[in-house]
Amino acid sequence: MSRGYRVPVTDTSSATGGLRALARASVRTAIADRALQLFDEQGYDETTVDDIAAAMGISGRTFFRYFATKEDVVIGDLIIGGAALRDRVAALIVEQAPWHALHGAMREGAEEIDANPVRWRRTMRVINSTASLRARNIEKHLTSPALLTPVMSGHVAPDPRLGDLPARVVVSSAFACLDSALTSWTTADGSVSLVDTLDIAFAARLDQTAAR
Repeated sequence: MSRGYRVPVTDTSSATGGLRALARASVRTAIADRALQLFDEQGYDETTVDDIAAAMGISGRTFFRYFATKEDVVIGDLIIGGAALRDRVAALIVEQAPWHALHGAMREGAEEIDANPVRWRRTMRVINSTASLRARNIEKHLTSPALLTPVMSGHVAPDPRLGDLPARVVVSSAFACLDSALTSWTTADGSVSLVDTLDIAFAARLDQTAAR
């Protein structure tokens, strides 16, 4: 009886799922990029979902498969904040002082933004020029310090009367540096990266503290 060769059976389900996820992410990015261009040129409030769909050659229903609201195109994928930033800080603070861990974690996000400066400058311009988006961005910003304060509390000495106040001040100061850096970077001529702008902001805060 001769032996036959068995053709190995490969499970392609995980590979197919990965390709689908990549394709979905690619389409989502393309829609967001086109929408941001329209918002920047025409105004956020003046641009409708139908306008975005028409520019992309898709239906409004398809748009809502990728974004729950028009607002999510702008606010939904902000890099520096939320659980991702908390996790970055938690990893760095094991070996770094709290202030340097915050700086390093925000710096990683800034590096991602510097990889696509045109898109992120456009995002910030749209946010800064639209009252509802500014309010939503502030609201989202407020959740990040709340997530980070418990991480800081284990590394910043508490006040005997006010508990985690020192940790909250450290986190809030870091976000003030981030906000100032983003504003300066957005309005600058593009000659300075966001990473360098963020470094300058954090260094200025240290210099002010040391000068007291």
